[in-house]
Amino acid sequence: MTVAVDRAAERPSEPVHLEPGVVTGDDYRALVAACKSGGYALPAVNIVGTNSLNAVMEAAAKNKSDVIIQLSNGGAQFFAGQGMEDALQAKILGAVSAARHAHLLAQHYGICVILHTDHAHKSLIPWVDGMVDHGEAHFKETGRPLFSSHMLDLSEEPLEENLAECARMLKRLAPMGMALEIELGVTGGEEDGVGSEDLEAADNAKLYTQPEEVLRAYEVLSPIGHFTVAASFGNVHGVYKPGNVQLRPEILKNSQALVAERYGLGHNPLDLVFHGGSGSEPEKIAEAVSYGVFKMNIDTDTQFAFAHAIGQYVENNLAAFRHQIDPETDKPYKKQYDPRKWLRLGEQGVAERLTEAFADLGSTGKSVAR
Repeated sequence: MTVAVDRAAERPSEPVHLEPGVVTGDDYRALVAACKSGGYALPAVNIVGTNSLNAVMEAAAKNKSDVIIQLSNGGAQFFAGQGMEDALQAKILGAVSAARHAHLLAQHYGICVILHTDHAHKSLIPWVDGMVDHGEAHFKETGRPLFSSHMLDLSEEPLEENLAECARMLKRLAPMGMALEIELGVTGGEEDGVGSEDLEAADNAKLYTQPEEVLRAYEVLSPIGHFTVAASFGNVHGVYKPGNVQLRPEILKNSQALVAERYGLGHNPLDLVFHGGSGSEPEKIAEAVSYGVFKMNIDTDTQFAFAHAIGQYVENNLAAFRHQIDPETDKPYKKQYDPRKWLRLGEQGVAERLTEAFADLGSTGKSVAR
């Protein structure tokens, strides 16, 4: 078998300067390489509407960091509006709408944004194909895809079936310069109907990807195009009681070493991602980044930050959420219940939590935007 060898990882890195906005194609790969050579990673934040999307861009600009914005299938459907009867179309069009929103505004925030879609198991392949249909039309019109990358999570399927479908999808993405994220092993926990919150019922062996599986993925996919790997090393979606699952980042180290040795590549040749990052210990995050992780998903913590800020405001202004006019003083409460007031507090809560994430991942002040 002939496997494409990317020698770029072996060359000394040059300073990267990119135009602000959504990055795709060679710019996307340059940003990923800058993260790895600079020893930092970017938070990949799940969004569900313009409030969370804008909050992520605001936080990135404030911290002078680039960022990854992504949608799960449920987040995309919510973006389109849950009143849309055709659920599949809502998931497709919601993602497209979010992408167009980001393309329009990201450059004005002055940071580089990677646009991505999250877990798509076997039943959600039509969702990804539908987004790619729109992406191909956009590429034909503009010369650029809508998204930087998509994800297929077929980790519950047999390895060869997983990789065969990933190869089919990557053949559609590669001509547009897009990347494909794949998952090997199963990330514990539940996210938008994928997986289960019953960690004790999980097949513990599947929570730890084997380096040989990663090697096989490299052999199948590297001749086709750029792909990234979510290799499971005990990480879980959500925040659970400590001790349920033990993180073993050395799995990432061993996977990198096996591929590098087998094909004569340089240090950390694979582009790795860290799912289930909410609640992870900073030292484990730092170790994972040192093994070639350029992306860490964060969703649960930002959801809580949004809700917590709004919840505190509601508690402090209960009367305004029960009456338009105070029944005793006749005071109008319009300024208190105006959605712009409390939704803005939710946005600020997300931005504050992401300030911590940028610091934990070492990306603060390292934006490559010109």
